[in-house]
Amino acid sequence: MVCDRCITAVRNELESLGLAIEHIQLGEVDIVSKNQLDLPLIAQKLQAQGFELIDDQKSQLINRLKSTIIEEIRSDQPHRKANENFSSYLEHELDTDYTQLSKTFSSLEGRTIEKYIIAQKLEYVKELLIYNELSLSEIAWKLNYSSVQYLSNQFKKATGLTPSSFKGLKYDKRKTLDKV
Repeated sequence: MVCDRCITAVRNELESLGLAIEHIQLGEVDIVSKNQLDLPLIAQKLQAQGFELIDDQKSQLINRLKSTIIEEIRSDQPHRKANENFSSYLEHELDTDYTQLSKTFSSLEGRTIEKYIIAQKLEYVKELLIYNELSLSEIAWKLNYSSVQYLSNQFKKATGLTPSSFKGLKYDKRKTLDKV
């Protein structure tokens, strides 16, 4: 689940099965009574909506890691301290050694956490460029880039376009968060 609409869709599917939701957030659902769970039926209902049921611990950890990264990147009030790097923040938030997080993520996802963070940041940059409400320097500051030039170089390396060239395109140029 990567947005409020996703949360609503999952809630509706689970409630249609008669399940009482105790708590729901990005990538995580707590159900009041787990005695009568029909996991194959739940998985089938969620898959019909484009979601998957994650039931092993490593996958759950990676899902929490992704949700934490997305929330931090897109937050108007970041939770990280001013000089705190992402690895320390993730280690603290997930209460797991970063080396273990990194190994688990790389083995399941086939890329590093750093590359995932960069991909998420660049998708958000695309969104902000399309909305045209912030200048490139404001976007760089918002996403904690050291300079506009560094953001521009990273953007061009990933997309093949400069941010201003990208802004001028007329077709749909973004990916959904689960495809990043």
